[in-house]
Amino acid sequence: MNAPADLSMKNDDVLRVELEVFRREHRDLDEAISALTERGTADQLTVQRLKKRKLRLKDLIAQIEDRLTPDIIA
Repeated sequence: MNAPADLSMKNDDVLRVELEVFRREHRDLDEAISALTERGTADQLTVQRLKKRKLRLKDLIAQIEDRLTPDIIA
């Protein structure tokens, strides 16, 4: 997750590519967490760190989606 917090400096094409990368990483983390917990040998600290990273990705994905979605005036 090397994305700067300031999304306003990036164009939409770059954001779309980053969005797909972050979504893929989010899915990979979900699968890793599931695999660790299913085996029952998961280190709780590792699982906790993976979950925090997954939440940060989720927030970043939401920010990018908000930036890419045009505002609709009702």
